[in-house]
Amino acid sequence: MSKILKGTMILTGATFLSKFLGMIYTVPFEQMVGPEGMELYFYAYTPYNILLSLSTLGVPMAVSKFVSKYNSLEDYQTGRDMFKAGMQLMGITGIITFLILFLSAEPIAQFSLSNEDTNASLEDTAMVIRMVAFALLIIPSMSIIRGFFQGNESMAPTGISQVIEQIVRIIFLLVSVYLVLYVFEGSIPTAIGYSTFAAFIGGIASLLVLIVFWKKRKPYLDRQLENQEYSYDLSKKSMFKELISYAGPFVLVGIATPLYQLIDQFTFNKAMATAGLGSISGASLSAIHVLSHKLVIIPVTLGIGLSLALLPAITKSFTKNNMNQLNHQINQALQIVALLIIPAVTGLAVLAYEAYGSFYGVENVDYYGSLLRWYAPVGLLFATYTVSAAILQGINRQNFALVSLGAGLFIKLVTNSLFIISFGAKGSIISTGLAVLVALSLNLWRINRGIRFSYKPVFKRTLLILILTAIMTFTVWIVKFGFGLVWNPLDDRLASLFILMISAGLGGLLYLWMAYQTTLLERILGGRVRVLDKFLKRR
Repeated sequence: MSKILKGTMILTGATFLSKFLGMIYTVPFEQMVGPEGMELYFYAYTPYNILLSLSTLGVPMAVSKFVSKYNSLEDYQTGRDMFKAGMQLMGITGIITFLILFLSAEPIAQFSLSNEDTNASLEDTAMVIRMVAFALLIIPSMSIIRGFFQGNESMAPTGISQVIEQIVRIIFLLVSVYLVLYVFEGSIPTAIGYSTFAAFIGGIASLLVLIVFWKKRKPYLDRQLENQEYSYDLSKKSMFKELISYAGPFVLVGIATPLYQLIDQFTFNKAMATAGLGSISGASLSAIHVLSHKLVIIPVTLGIGLSLALLPAITKSFTKNNMNQLNHQINQALQIVALLIIPAVTGLAVLAYEAYGSFYGVENVDYYGSLLRWYAPVGLLFATYTVSAAILQGINRQNFALVSLGAGLFIKLVTNSLFIISFGAKGSIISTGLAVLVALSLNLWRINRGIRFSYKPVFKRTLLILILTAIMTFTVWIVKFGFGLVWNPLDDRLASLFILMISAGLGGLLYLWMAYQTTLLERILGGRVRVLDKFLKRR
């Protein structure tokens, strides 16, 4: 199995589990805090995610690329020196961004809220923003350790620490919210404050896991240093100059989704009020960017995992000028995205009402389910954009990511309020989809121009994937329609869950069987899929 595929499986599996847990906990969480709490939660996390990326300055992913490059040149000392210097830098930027978010909580809250028709108060919003700010003190240093391990093509530390971080965060979040609301009979804003502080607790747990991995792997890493014959002996100034050239675009790529959400945070409520929909503005915003996003992010995790695993391998091939291997790696990455994410987001769109009803209840599911249906396809764009940005960085065209993201943000800024006023809440989703599509198209164009990469193999496989997805979608719709005749999922949460499980299960098995029979799985994922021979006999 190729290192890309192996690394992808480790990181995607861990990220999937982490995001799946992040989706599941919203069910009891939403039941406890309601729309008012979910709205507050969104207002806190969007600026936090942006400042988190700024606090790391893109350094963790840049360190991954930096270490991979010098490891391929058999200079392990330079990578180690960068790791030490990067840790010092992350400690400083973490403190600075913590102070920025903590002290600017009230102005951010003022920008986020409209003058009327919102359940969130200025003081409550500012308080939850301050609570989440504490995580910035620890997560930047933690993330650079992950970047160092990834640069050494060791994906397990990142994967395991992600899962432990999420588990500890969710336990603290749910227990603290339950205690505040049901034991001490506190307020919802206080409960949300503790739920955002859970990010800090999860970060501590993840850091402890990474320290254990470091102690375990350090003897092997030290032996690499002892056997090293030559070092480029870069000065700290030269290392940081090279690192920053990598890191700048990483910052913007890392905050692409939060930036789109920030535009919504500052414009959504006002545009909805202008459209006469201010009374449902806060609930709609949390339904899109918290509840629906938790569902859509599940298929997007593949793109995230793939981009993390992809970067060191592509950097190594590009550094060694191995263009045949480089083209094969890029082809494989894009085809894996198409193979798994196209049917996933299509299935989620078809079963949007059942999915939303199963996780969040059937109250107003006809409205919120429609928002999820519109939002699901955007997941494919986000995932492919993430992978395309990683490819650009791997082939040293990372600066173009600034151009593509800038174009996407411009489209979002220009169209967002206009679309919301014209189409209601789903106008925000349409605006985001259009913006990400523009950014993705520009990235794919630059990859083609940068290394003369041909998309013909990707297009051919994607055509077959679309045909199989269409057959799967029709089957899922028939099954869903049949059960819906006798059991209405819009009125019964149990009906939603039953129809979701049966329809999604049958659709997934059918797609897997068709992809196997047509040898599509083997051509994209390699010979390891032959383990399915005992289960799926090929004609």
